[in-house]
Amino acid sequence: MATGEQIKALIKAHYGKDDNKFKTVVLQIAAAEARAGHTALARELKDTVEKVVTSGNIIKFKSENELFQYVIPDNKSSELVVSEEIQIRIERILSEYRQREKLNKFGMKNRRKILVEGLPGTGKTLTAYVLASELNLPLYIVQMDKIVTKFMGETSAKLRQIFEMINGNRGLYLFDEFDAIGADRSLDNEVGEMRRVLNSFLQFLEQDDSDSIIVAATNNHKMLDTALFRRFDDILHYSIPDEEQIGQLIKIRLGEFYSAKLGSAKVIEKAYTLSHAEISKSCEDCIKYAILNDAIVTSDLLIQCLSERISAYVGREVK
Repeated sequence: MATGEQIKALIKAHYGKDDNKFKTVVLQIAAAEARAGHTALARELKDTVEKVVTSGNIIKFKSENELFQYVIPDNKSSELVVSEEIQIRIERILSEYRQREKLNKFGMKNRRKILVEGLPGTGKTLTAYVLASELNLPLYIVQMDKIVTKFMGETSAKLRQIFEMINGNRGLYLFDEFDAIGADRSLDNEVGEMRRVLNSFLQFLEQDDSDSIIVAATNNHKMLDTALFRRFDDILHYSIPDEEQIGQLIKIRLGEFYSAKLGSAKVIEKAYTLSHAEISKSCEDCIKYAILNDAIVTSDLLIQCLSERISAYVGREVK
Protein backbone atom coordinates (compact mmCIF):
# COMPACT_ATOMS: atom_id res chain seq x y z
CA MET A 1 0.00 0.00 0.00
CA ALA A 2 1.40 3.39 -1.00
CA THR A 3 2.05 5.82 1.85
CA GLY A 4 0.56 9.29 1.95
CA GLU A 5 3.94 10.82 1.11
CA GLN A 6 4.32 8.54 -1.90
CA ILE A 7 0.85 9.45 -3.19
CA LYS A 8 1.66 13.15 -2.88
CA ALA A 9 4.98 12.56 -4.65
CA LEU A 10 3.18 10.77 -7.51
CA ILE A 11 0.72 13.64 -7.93
CA LYS A 12 3.47 16.23 -7.83
CA ALA A 13 5.57 14.29 -10.35
CA HIS A 14 2.59 13.87 -12.68
CA TYR A 15 1.65 17.56 -12.77
CA GLY A 16 5.31 18.55 -12.89
CA LYS A 17 5.81 16.19 -15.85
CA ASP A 18 8.74 14.64 -14.00
CA ASP A 19 8.69 11.12 -15.46
CA ASN A 20 11.95 10.14 -13.78
CA LYS A 21 10.62 10.93 -10.29
CA PHE A 22 7.27 9.31 -11.06
CA LYS A 23 9.04 6.11 -12.06
CA THR A 24 11.22 6.19 -8.95
CA VAL A 25 8.24 6.49 -6.60
CA VAL A 26 6.36 3.67 -8.35
CA LEU A 27 9.41 1.43 -8.02
CA GLN A 28 9.63 2.29 -4.32
CA ILE A 29 6.01 1.23 -3.90
CA ALA A 30 6.74 -1.97 -5.83
CA ALA A 31 9.69 -2.73 -3.55
CA ALA A 32 7.52 -2.24 -0.45
CA GLU A 33 4.83 -4.54 -1.88
CA ALA A 34 7.45 -7.20 -2.63
CA ARG A 35 8.69 -7.08 0.97
CA ALA A 36 5.08 -7.45 2.14
CA GLY A 37 4.78 -10.65 0.11
CA HIS A 38 2.66 -9.14 -2.69
CA THR A 39 5.06 -10.29 -5.40
CA ALA A 40 2.51 -10.40 -8.22
CA LEU A 41 1.46 -6.79 -7.61
CA ALA A 42 5.09 -5.70 -7.26
CA ARG A 43 5.99 -7.33 -10.56
CA GLU A 44 2.98 -5.77 -12.30
CA LEU A 45 3.86 -2.29 -11.02
CA LYS A 46 7.47 -2.69 -12.15
CA ASP A 47 6.52 -4.04 -15.58
CA THR A 48 4.02 -1.22 -16.09
CA VAL A 49 6.34 1.61 -15.18
CA GLU A 50 9.19 0.14 -17.25
CA LYS A 51 7.00 0.55 -20.34
CA VAL A 52 6.69 4.29 -19.80
CA VAL A 53 8.67 6.14 -22.45
CA THR A 54 10.16 9.42 -21.33
CA SER A 55 10.38 12.39 -23.67
CA GLY A 56 12.46 15.49 -24.19
CA ASN A 57 16.20 15.48 -23.57
CA ILE A 58 16.19 12.91 -20.78
CA ILE A 59 18.72 10.14 -21.36
CA LYS A 60 17.07 6.78 -20.67
CA PHE A 61 18.89 4.60 -18.19
CA LYS A 62 19.57 1.05 -19.27
CA SER A 63 19.80 -1.46 -16.47
CA GLU A 64 22.40 -3.43 -18.41
CA ASN A 65 24.83 -0.51 -18.28
CA GLU A 66 27.84 -2.08 -16.60
CA LEU A 67 29.02 1.24 -15.18
CA PHE A 68 26.16 1.43 -12.68
CA GLN A 69 24.28 -0.64 -10.18
CA TYR A 70 20.71 0.66 -10.02
CA VAL A 71 19.00 0.64 -6.59
CA ILE A 72 15.68 1.90 -5.25
CA PRO A 73 16.54 2.36 -1.53
CA ASP A 74 14.00 2.37 1.28
CA ASN A 75 16.08 3.62 4.19
CA LYS A 76 15.09 6.27 6.72
CA SER A 77 17.21 8.83 8.53
CA SER A 78 16.48 7.03 11.81
CA GLU A 79 18.53 4.05 10.60
CA LEU A 80 21.67 6.17 10.41
CA VAL A 81 23.37 6.26 13.82
CA VAL A 82 25.96 9.03 13.69
CA SER A 83 27.13 11.98 15.76
CA GLU A 84 24.85 14.95 16.31
CA GLU A 85 27.08 17.06 14.08
CA ILE A 86 26.75 14.63 11.17
CA GLN A 87 22.99 14.39 11.71
CA ILE A 88 22.66 18.17 11.50
CA ARG A 89 24.72 18.33 8.31
CA ILE A 90 22.74 15.52 6.68
CA GLU A 91 19.49 17.30 7.54
CA ARG A 92 20.96 20.44 6.01
CA ILE A 93 21.69 18.58 2.76
CA LEU A 94 18.12 17.25 2.71
CA SER A 95 16.60 20.64 3.51
CA GLU A 96 18.60 22.48 0.86
CA TYR A 97 17.68 19.92 -1.81
CA ARG A 98 13.98 20.06 -0.97
CA GLN A 99 14.07 23.87 -1.12
CA ARG A 100 16.56 24.23 -3.99
CA GLU A 101 14.13 26.25 -6.07
CA LYS A 102 13.86 28.78 -3.25
CA LEU A 103 17.67 29.02 -3.13
CA ASN A 104 17.87 29.36 -6.92
CA LYS A 105 15.70 32.48 -6.80
CA PHE A 106 18.50 34.16 -4.86
CA GLY A 107 21.27 32.79 -7.07
CA MET A 108 22.27 30.14 -4.53
CA LYS A 109 22.89 26.43 -5.13
CA ASN A 110 22.02 23.60 -2.78
CA ARG A 111 24.69 21.25 -1.46
CA ARG A 112 24.84 18.35 -3.90
CA LYS A 113 28.50 17.27 -4.13
CA ILE A 114 29.33 15.42 -0.92
CA LEU A 115 32.55 13.71 0.21
CA VAL A 116 32.19 11.16 3.02
CA GLU A 117 35.28 9.79 4.73
CA GLY A 118 35.84 7.30 7.53
CA LEU A 119 36.78 3.79 8.57
CA PRO A 120 35.03 0.85 6.86
CA GLY A 121 31.58 0.08 8.23
CA THR A 122 30.92 3.46 9.82
CA GLY A 123 27.89 4.41 7.71
CA LYS A 124 29.27 6.06 4.58
CA THR A 125 27.38 3.91 2.08
CA LEU A 126 24.25 3.90 4.25
CA THR A 127 24.33 7.70 4.15
CA ALA A 128 23.97 7.59 0.36
CA TYR A 129 21.06 5.15 0.67
CA VAL A 130 19.33 7.36 3.25
CA LEU A 131 19.78 10.54 1.22
CA ALA A 132 18.40 8.89 -1.91
CA SER A 133 15.45 7.36 -0.07
CA GLU A 134 14.53 10.51 1.84
CA LEU A 135 14.61 12.55 -1.37
CA ASN A 136 12.79 9.96 -3.51
CA LEU A 137 15.77 9.67 -5.83
CA PRO A 138 17.03 6.54 -7.58
CA LEU A 139 20.48 5.46 -6.43
CA TYR A 140 23.14 4.76 -9.05
CA ILE A 141 26.22 3.07 -7.58
CA VAL A 142 29.17 3.74 -9.87
CA GLN A 143 31.08 0.50 -10.46
CA MET A 144 34.64 1.68 -9.89
CA ASP A 145 36.17 -1.60 -11.04
CA LYS A 146 34.47 -1.10 -14.41
CA ILE A 147 35.82 2.45 -14.79
CA VAL A 148 39.52 1.95 -14.11
CA THR A 149 40.94 -0.30 -16.83
CA LYS A 150 44.41 -1.07 -18.11
CA PHE A 151 43.56 1.17 -21.06
CA MET A 152 43.66 4.51 -19.29
CA GLY A 153 42.19 6.39 -22.23
CA GLU A 154 39.04 4.34 -21.79
CA THR A 155 38.83 5.41 -18.15
CA SER A 156 38.46 9.08 -19.06
CA ALA A 157 35.89 8.20 -21.72
CA LYS A 158 33.86 6.24 -19.16
CA LEU A 159 34.02 9.16 -16.73
CA ARG A 160 32.57 11.39 -19.42
CA GLN A 161 29.77 8.87 -19.96
CA ILE A 162 29.04 8.82 -16.23
CA PHE A 163 28.77 12.59 -15.99
CA GLU A 164 26.53 12.66 -19.05
CA MET A 165 24.33 10.23 -17.16
CA ILE A 166 24.44 12.43 -14.05
CA ASN A 167 23.34 15.42 -16.12
CA GLY A 168 20.62 13.56 -18.01
CA ASN A 169 19.09 11.41 -15.26
CA ARG A 170 18.41 13.02 -11.91
CA GLY A 171 19.39 10.73 -9.06
CA LEU A 172 21.99 10.16 -6.38
CA TYR A 173 25.31 8.88 -7.74
CA LEU A 174 27.63 7.07 -5.34
CA PHE A 175 31.35 6.81 -6.11
CA ASP A 176 32.37 4.21 -3.52
CA GLU A 177 36.07 3.48 -2.89
CA PHE A 178 36.66 6.85 -4.48
CA ASP A 179 40.42 6.86 -3.82
CA ALA A 180 40.71 4.49 -6.83
CA ILE A 181 40.61 7.59 -9.02
CA GLY A 182 41.01 10.40 -6.49
CA ALA A 183 44.46 9.54 -5.12
CA ASP A 184 46.94 12.35 -4.58
CA ARG A 185 48.66 13.20 -7.86
CA SER A 186 51.95 13.80 -6.02
CA LEU A 187 52.24 10.20 -4.81
CA ASP A 188 55.30 8.48 -6.24
CA ASN A 189 53.38 5.41 -7.37
CA GLU A 190 50.86 7.38 -9.40
CA VAL A 191 51.49 7.05 -13.13
CA GLY A 192 51.07 9.98 -15.44
CA GLU A 193 47.95 8.60 -17.11
CA MET A 194 46.13 8.21 -13.78
CA ARG A 195 46.93 11.82 -13.02
CA ARG A 196 45.25 12.76 -16.28
CA VAL A 197 42.24 10.65 -15.26
CA LEU A 198 42.01 12.56 -11.98
CA ASN A 199 42.33 15.84 -13.83
CA SER A 200 39.44 14.77 -16.05
CA PHE A 201 37.32 13.92 -13.01
CA LEU A 202 38.09 17.29 -11.43
CA GLN A 203 37.01 19.08 -14.59
CA PHE A 204 33.80 17.06 -14.93
CA LEU A 205 32.95 17.58 -11.27
CA GLU A 206 33.54 21.32 -11.41
CA GLN A 207 31.54 21.74 -14.62
CA ASP A 208 28.61 19.67 -13.41
CA ASP A 209 25.56 21.80 -12.62
CA SER A 210 22.88 19.13 -12.77
CA ASP A 211 20.10 18.45 -10.24
CA SER A 212 21.68 15.14 -9.25
CA ILE A 213 23.49 14.54 -5.96
CA ILE A 214 27.04 13.17 -6.11
CA VAL A 215 28.44 11.29 -3.11
CA ALA A 216 32.08 10.16 -3.08
CA ALA A 217 33.10 7.77 -0.29
CA THR A 218 36.60 6.87 0.84
CA ASN A 219 38.18 5.03 3.76
CA ASN A 220 41.13 7.41 3.90
CA HIS A 221 40.85 11.08 2.95
CA LYS A 222 44.61 11.47 3.43
CA MET A 223 45.13 9.59 0.17
CA LEU A 224 43.00 12.04 -1.80
CA ASP A 225 44.37 14.85 -3.87
CA THR A 226 43.96 18.19 -2.07
CA ALA A 227 42.45 19.74 -5.19
CA LEU A 228 39.38 17.57 -4.65
CA PHE A 229 38.28 19.11 -1.39
CA ARG A 230 37.33 22.52 -2.74
CA ARG A 231 35.23 20.87 -5.44
CA PHE A 232 32.87 19.36 -2.86
CA ASP A 233 30.11 21.32 -1.16
CA ASP A 234 30.38 19.38 2.07
CA ILE A 235 32.81 16.89 3.65
CA LEU A 236 31.57 14.47 6.31
CA HIS A 237 34.01 12.60 8.56
CA TYR A 238 32.77 9.34 10.08
CA SER A 239 34.21 7.40 13.04
CA ILE A 240 33.36 4.31 15.06
CA PRO A 241 30.33 4.77 17.34
CA ASP A 242 30.69 6.14 20.86
CA GLU A 243 28.91 4.64 23.88
CA GLU A 244 25.63 6.47 23.28
CA GLN A 245 25.61 5.55 19.58
CA ILE A 246 26.37 1.89 20.37
CA GLY A 247 23.32 1.71 22.64
CA GLN A 248 21.15 3.39 20.04
CA LEU A 249 22.48 1.13 17.28
CA ILE A 250 21.81 -2.07 19.25
CA LYS A 251 18.26 -0.93 20.00
CA ILE A 252 17.54 -0.14 16.35
CA ARG A 253 19.11 -3.28 14.90
CA LEU A 254 17.51 -5.69 17.40
CA GLY A 255 14.07 -4.13 16.98
CA GLU A 256 11.39 -6.30 18.59
CA PHE A 257 14.10 -8.54 20.06
CA TYR A 258 15.48 -5.65 22.12
CA SER A 259 15.09 -5.30 25.89
CA ALA A 260 16.52 -2.65 28.21
CA LYS A 261 19.12 -4.98 29.73
CA LEU A 262 20.76 -5.34 26.30
CA GLY A 263 21.97 -1.78 26.64
CA SER A 264 23.96 -2.54 29.78
CA ALA A 265 27.43 -1.13 30.40
CA LYS A 266 28.93 -4.60 29.98
CA VAL A 267 27.44 -4.96 26.49
CA ILE A 268 28.45 -1.43 25.50
CA GLU A 269 32.01 -2.04 26.68
CA LYS A 270 32.30 -5.24 24.61
CA ALA A 271 31.12 -3.43 21.47
CA TYR A 272 33.26 -0.34 21.99
CA THR A 273 35.97 -1.04 19.38
CA LEU A 274 33.61 -2.27 16.68
CA SER A 275 32.20 -0.35 13.73
CA HIS A 276 28.52 0.23 12.99
CA ALA A 277 28.50 -2.60 10.45
CA GLU A 278 30.16 -5.06 12.83
CA ILE A 279 27.70 -4.29 15.64
CA SER A 280 24.81 -4.62 13.20
CA LYS A 281 26.10 -8.02 12.07
CA SER A 282 26.37 -9.14 15.70
CA CYS A 283 22.75 -8.14 16.28
CA GLU A 284 21.69 -10.07 13.18
CA ASP A 285 23.52 -13.15 14.50
CA CYS A 286 21.61 -12.85 17.77
CA ILE A 287 18.26 -12.57 16.01
CA LYS A 288 18.99 -15.62 13.84
CA TYR A 289 19.92 -17.65 16.91
CA ALA A 290 16.78 -16.56 18.75
CA ILE A 291 14.54 -17.43 15.80
CA LEU A 292 16.09 -20.85 15.13
CA ASN A 293 16.13 -21.85 18.81
CA ASP A 294 12.84 -20.28 19.90
CA ALA A 295 14.83 -18.25 22.40
CA ILE A 296 15.17 -14.64 23.49
CA VAL A 297 18.17 -12.39 22.99
CA THR A 298 20.09 -12.15 26.26
CA SER A 299 23.05 -10.04 27.30
CA ASP A 300 25.25 -13.14 27.35
CA LEU A 301 24.19 -14.07 23.81
CA LEU A 302 24.82 -10.57 22.51
CA ILE A 303 28.23 -10.40 24.20
CA GLN A 304 29.13 -13.77 22.69
CA CYS A 305 28.15 -12.60 19.19
CA LEU A 306 30.15 -9.40 19.68
CA SER A 307 33.14 -11.45 20.89
CA GLU A 308 32.96 -13.66 17.82
CA ARG A 309 32.99 -10.57 15.64
CA ILE A 310 36.06 -9.23 17.47
CA SER A 311 37.90 -12.57 17.28
CA ALA A 312 37.35 -12.68 13.52
CA TYR A 313 39.55 -9.58 13.24
CA VAL A 314 42.24 -10.32 15.79
CA GLY A 315 42.60 -14.00 14.88
CA ARG A 316 42.26 -15.29 18.43
CA GLU A 317 39.57 -16.26 20.87
CA VAL A 318 38.11 -13.39 22.86
CA LYS A 319 36.70 -14.11 26.30
